[in-house]
Amino acid sequence: MATDIAVVQGGVTTAKGFLAGATFAGIKTYGADKLDLGVLCSERLASAVATFTTNTIKSASVVLSQQHIARGVGRAIAANSGCANACVGEQGVKDAAEVASLAARKLGIQQEDVFVASTGVIGEELPMALIRAGLQRIQLTRDGGKDFARAILTTDTRTKEAAVSFPLGGTVVHLGGCAKGAAMIHPNMATMLSFITTDASVSPDMLRPWLKEAVAATFNMISVDGDTSCSDSVYLLANGAAGAPEVRPDTPEAQLFRQALLHVCTSLAKAIPLDGEGATKFIEVTVERAKTLEDARVLARAVASSVLVKAAVFGSDPNWGRILIAMGKTQREIQESRVAIYINDLCIVDKGLPVPFSRPVVVGLLKSPEVRFRIDLGLGDHSATAWGCDLTDNYVTLNAAYTT
Repeated sequence: MATDIAVVQGGVTTAKGFLAGATFAGIKTYGADKLDLGVLCSERLASAVATFTTNTIKSASVVLSQQHIARGVGRAIAANSGCANACVGEQGVKDAAEVASLAARKLGIQQEDVFVASTGVIGEELPMALIRAGLQRIQLTRDGGKDFARAILTTDTRTKEAAVSFPLGGTVVHLGGCAKGAAMIHPNMATMLSFITTDASVSPDMLRPWLKEAVAATFNMISVDGDTSCSDSVYLLANGAAGAPEVRPDTPEAQLFRQALLHVCTSLAKAIPLDGEGATKFIEVTVERAKTLEDARVLARAVASSVLVKAAVFGSDPNWGRILIAMGKTQREIQESRVAIYINDLCIVDKGLPVPFSRPVVVGLLKSPEVRFRIDLGLGDHSATAWGCDLTDNYVTLNAAYTT
């Protein structure tokens, strides 16, 4: 990370000019500490961009938000957990529009400046009576980001927040965000929501490629269980409230902003498999010296998302053949005679052949809460890292009774 970028405590309301709040509306089963409906709002019109699920099946909330955010500006996001607002026909579209309208009326802004995000059970309609009442109870504050981060959780066991500060034109600006996700997580987006805000001044035309670039290297490099969702959304709002000069393309300031965005996205993305459903171990896969960047990314994702690799990590089984086979099925260029594989920096394969190792030692490494695979292809100059978690019996138990 650039030395000018400082990690700070905070999240989605760390940047100036952003307010948030949340309530328990009753969408989820009652719990003393549960929240399930939140609103995030910029005090001024902001540049607004997003990336959304690549799943053919999209929630009505995603469809509406794609329409609204095409303008490149916006003010607020109304988010709920407990119901995905997906696969409910035309009613889902009407409900998403009503949520945006209700939030806009509450905030005194235009309906088109409100985006809607929903996550939870598929095939159930939004309980609009509960949402109408809940939205009225929400109080927006500068420190409401923590409650907003709690309101978007489903099977997550903890909130996921990150923030940084950095100088632009002599003014300190902030960039922060929050995310949710614990299952239905796989490259090409996942069943996750992420909201990122900054008080820097950046045009939407610049933000779009920068967010796409950051998502490709972070949120699209995680996997919990190999499934994607209809709800996935990553939003980025920039309101310029810090008063710094507008970020211009091809400048040191632009590069610094991109580094800050990448840092926050990386922190939020890694937090998702760290909290994977039933997970006991975090997996990091780095592919080095690939022929192209796309090869490195595809191969790293293949290993991190392999069910057999995940199961082997859960059982602390040093079955390195599964790593090679996971990469081989991608049909990306690999020369077996050049491959080296490391587990937590211990080489177990060199030039495609096993290196004599102490099995108890390697089993001990695999029992670590963090297991790192480093794979040297010896073909080029490109590298990429993917993140995942082990696949456990608890994952099966949780998902066997998700709706009951």
